[in-house]
Amino acid sequence: MKIAILDRDGTLNPMGEEGFIASADAWKALPGALEAVALLNRAGWHVVVATNQPGLGRGLFDVTELNAIHTKMHREMAAAGGRVDAVFYCPHAPDEECGCRKPGTALFEQIAERFGVEGAQLWVIGSCVAHLQAGAAMGARLSLICTGASAGVPVEGELPAGMPAGTQRFASLAALAALLSSETQAPASRAAG
Repeated sequence: MKIAILDRDGTLNPMGEEGFIASADAWKALPGALEAVALLNRAGWHVVVATNQPGLGRGLFDVTELNAIHTKMHREMAAAGGRVDAVFYCPHAPDEECGCRKPGTALFEQIAERFGVEGAQLWVIGSCVAHLQAGAAMGARLSLICTGASAGVPVEGELPAGMPAGTQRFASLAALAALLSSETQAPASRAAG
């Protein structure tokens, strides 16, 4: 089973002026992101979102508003021909010391258990160092999208500080989706090589 775990803010949507999205009205997809998810889906990928939502723990918005944000995301995704199979989120503020706040691995462990896969079978994709660090701790394949928190990171050269070794970089989610889609269509002998 092919599982892609995407970070939400900075990968699917801009970060927001305060660094987060607090309402459905504020949620807007990054150009090409919805179509990239649709391309992944057509290539047989299950797409899951794993996101830290400290605004819940800080009381900046509530679960009803978070659900409205995700309902809008799902609706716009469907209109673009794509789908997110599940959304996993950490509701805690940074000072709550939970295991689910990335770079903790509890969200990714829940995803692996739900889909019946091992950590090494996961592709972890996002613009946030903590997201990729959690993936590295699971033994996942790592892809940095140079948008959002990583908008200034060059696609080539040295990895930024704190970035796990072996992380691949892509200018956009669309660029990565095109590569993964083409690899899925490749003959088995080429894909294995």
